[in-house]
Formats: sequence, structure tokens, C-alpha cells
Amino acid sequence: MPTTYYEARPQRILLPANPLFIGFTLFGGLLANLLPWQSVTGLPDLLALVLVFWSVHQPRRVSVGVAWMFGLLMDAGNGTLLGQHALAYAVMAFAANALSRRLLWFPVWPQALQVFLVLLGTQVLMLGVRMIAGSPFPGVLYFAGSFIAAALWPLANIVLLAPQRRPESVDENRPI
Repeated sequence: MPTTYYEARPQRILLPANPLFIGFTLFGGLLANLLPWQSVTGLPDLLALVLVFWSVHQPRRVSVGVAWMFGLLMDAGNGTLLGQHALAYAVMAFAANALSRRLLWFPVWPQALQVFLVLLGTQVLMLGVRMIAGSPFPGVLYFAGSFIAAALWPLANIVLLAPQRRPESVDENRPI
């Protein structure tokens, strides 16, 4: 009998997320974005990807306020218009928090499609703020970063959830 695409699949029970690991990954995304390659067109916003991931998987720990703070750090680090990244990241975290329960019902690739729409909306918002401030349109390749970040979503799921995965072996002395 053929299986359907959205058929129930076995779920793994995850350990609680370590707040230090969440902070480490967020600062790692920030440092990756602050490397001197911002002039290269089409690079994904790794901090936005990590923020969306943790906003979906840990909406109580990574909220709009955390996204706003990291957005201000991005603005200060890049020397861009103050509040540009902060506004976009806060809206992105709000959208990810709103979609988090629904998003986790889907397999990884349909999740990536929905994350792509959130990241694309973030880029459109940042572009709108830049253009209102007087910057020219950077071209269509500006949006390639959202495609690449959405393609990295399955890898982000594997890497960022790895410390939370329980071992496959079963302990006969414990019922769980």
C-alpha cells in the first residue's frame, strides 16, 4: 500500500534545550553575519535562519525581544540604518512564533518552504526600509539568500537539534 506524504511518522522525544547552546548558536550566527562578506550577493542571513529556528522550536526562550536585540547588534556591527535589522528580525520572530505549532506538524521540506516565505518577507521588509532611506534597488539576486537559507533548513534541523536528541539505546531500568 503506498504511503501518503503527510502520513504520521515516528516522533522522537527530545531533551530540553540548553539555554547556553541556544545563546551560543545565536552568537555564532551573529558572528557569521559580521564577517566581511556582506558585499557578496546571495549569501544567506545565518542569524535570521538561527533566529527562525529557535523561534519555531523554543518560542518562549527566543522571542520578539531577543530578535530585536540581535537585530540592533547587526545594525551596529554592519553600520547600517539603526533599527533596520531590528524591525525585520522582530517581525520575523513574531511570524515564526505564530507559525511554530503549525510548522512543526510538517516534514522538513514543507517546513523549509514555509521558512522561505518568512525569510523572504524579512528581506522584503529590510529592502523596503533601505529604499525608503534612499538606497537603490540591489537587484533580484538580493533575494537569493532566502532561497539558500531555506535550502539550509534541513541541515539546521539536524545540527541545532543534535544536542537534544535522546540516545537510541533503551535503558531497561527506566520506563521512559
